[in-house]
Amino acid sequence: MTVLDAHAHLWQRARTPQGWIDPGSMAAVDRDFWVDDLAQMLAAAGIDGAILVQSANSAQETLDLLAAATSPSVLGVVGWIDLEADVPAQLAELDTSPLVGIRHLAHEDADPAWLLRPSIDYGALADNNLVFDLVVHSHQLPVAAAAVAANPRTQFVLDHLGNPPIASRDLTPWREGVADIARNENVVAKLSGLTLQVDWADWSIDELREPVETALALFGPSRLIFGSDWPLLLLASDAPSWLEIVRELVPAEHHSAILSDNARRIYLGGNHA
Repeated sequence: MTVLDAHAHLWQRARTPQGWIDPGSMAAVDRDFWVDDLAQMLAAAGIDGAILVQSANSAQETLDLLAAATSPSVLGVVGWIDLEADVPAQLAELDTSPLVGIRHLAHEDADPAWLLRPSIDYGALADNNLVFDLVVHSHQLPVAAAAVAANPRTQFVLDHLGNPPIASRDLTPWREGVADIARNENVVAKLSGLTLQVDWADWSIDELREPVETALALFGPSRLIFGSDWPLLLLASDAPSWLEIVRELVPAEHHSAILSDNARRIYLGGNHA
């Protein structure tokens, strides 16, 4: 069965610094990762290709990721542009053939309600067959839900299930926030990044069951997508292990949809077929 990774990162820090990488606590990812590293990871995990996702609000990084899309390992790119500026003009300057979506690091923005700014041109994304990836902390889910509801023409993807605070043992506020956003049909969610929400050195698969089962109940199997969040995944696990965890937590009859079909439809459909 084909497996598509809908969430992988690459970075070259001399070109686009990644200031959020702490050399002490994040030693496993305190280096550059590029297309050869990605190809090795995919081969080791038995994954057929990946969608690259931005990790800096940087026009230069977007250019570099689009250039990396010449690799057969790369199926598409979720890049960054300034959504408060002239979106069509920015897109006209890019090689948009590999571009499948846009993301802004809303969870790091100084404005916690950045997603609701009236100056953001979500409509231009819909007009250009581009999705918008949502990366938010769990407490920002109400803001994300409001943005999704206000822009029904735009396809949204909720990264990392909205970052449930698994280590806190209290998922009630997260569950309510995810339920609110899942009511909108124009949003799907990624089974990705969950191992970053546990104690990296001491965790078990059982800690991940409630978030995954909640997501299945709220979004259904047609609105969930597999992603590795590699190389950040290396802080607590690895790609082959994460793929096996998802296979265990998701009923077998939904594997094809979640591990491949939904990502292909959402990211690679339409003009990106």
